[in-house]
Amino acid sequence: MKMLKTALLGTAIAAVAGTSALADGHACAIDAGRLSIIGNEFPAIQSVSAAALECAAGADETASNLTADHQTLNVAGMSGNPAEYTSAIVANSSIVALINEDVIQPLDALVAEYGADIPAHQLITVDGKIMAVAFMANAQHLVYRKDVLEQIGMDAPTSYEGVLEAAEKIRAEGIMENPVGGAYAAGWNLAQEFTNMYIGTGGQFFEPGTANVSINNAQGVEALEMMKALTAYMNPDYLTHDSNATSAEWEAGNVALMNMWGSRTGVLMDDEGAEEVVYSNTAVGGPLTVGDSGTPATTLWWDGWTVAKNISDADAAATFQALAHATSPALLNDETMSQAVWLMDGFESQPVNEGVLASVAAGSTPYPMVPFQGLLHTALGDNIADFLQGDEPAEQTLADIEAAYTAAATEQGFLQ
Repeated sequence: MKMLKTALLGTAIAAVAGTSALADGHACAIDAGRLSIIGNEFPAIQSVSAAALECAAGADETASNLTADHQTLNVAGMSGNPAEYTSAIVANSSIVALINEDVIQPLDALVAEYGADIPAHQLITVDGKIMAVAFMANAQHLVYRKDVLEQIGMDAPTSYEGVLEAAEKIRAEGIMENPVGGAYAAGWNLAQEFTNMYIGTGGQFFEPGTANVSINNAQGVEALEMMKALTAYMNPDYLTHDSNATSAEWEAGNVALMNMWGSRTGVLMDDEGAEEVVYSNTAVGGPLTVGDSGTPATTLWWDGWTVAKNISDADAAATFQALAHATSPALLNDETMSQAVWLMDGFESQPVNEGVLASVAAGSTPYPMVPFQGLLHTALGDNIADFLQGDEPAEQTLADIEAAYTAAATEQGFLQ
């Protein structure tokens, strides 16, 4: 069973947070080959992509496609020969599909030739082979409006039960009708919210040491019921709200409490896109809990880059060198420092990073990295909306999820 090496992520963050020694980074003398990047579109990745494209300006071809739909495009875009994309920027979950489909290459030889100064804690290994270079940590955590909580006389909640209590007071006092936000868009986002909540209940996704799914239980019901309780205080169109739409709701002043990615908080706290009363009162807290398990209801992530398998040696060399430069200390400056919890030497934590660092300090669980987790994620995203909309009970929804997962896992050979 393949298991990604993510256990050292917290140690890696602790090793770089607060350091100040900056190395020169990797040289940018690329004059051949091709660089074509696909990845998500939040500010930290935009900065990495821009730095890589600038580094490869002398190459034969450069391009990037940063989009919220990257996870539905990267496998197909790397499956051709040659691959359309020479690199996919990935996270804990999305690298699994690329490995399963055999569209990315081991980086050991490229690291030896061009990346000897990349710190070991940035190298992500699978079965002893380097498959990605991580450059940032991420987690979802509480974001809240200080002024609104002051109006209702409450401190920032530390649990989802506290979020519900605060939301009811905010609505009752006529401050906001739908004060809770969340990336509950049906599909990947909704599945991620369940993953967080289920971990927070203390639930286990699979029978130990097997690919047999195990979520149709009391913890699964508890997770679904808390998610549904939260939706009662969300915009009625919550099933269409991904991270971008939820952030827009926040900047519009419609939301006072939400569980949001640390990589998005910089945008919420700057002075662009929102009135002063919103951005100046936006604050971050640590990960929320649910019930009495004491386990943070969030997951710890890394983001990193890969190199496509079906490309020429020249394309692979250009891609590796450009992205190694783009994720070296050379990237860090006054503008980029606050965009992420960077894993490069020289990162100095900023106020906007406090939520992610609090998630690390709380011992948050890394996103489960087994090769069949993605199949469960898909089954979750396809079925949870039925329960949230009142079309079936929690137990039936969980049974549907398990059936969909089992069929997919059997088809792909994880189950007999």
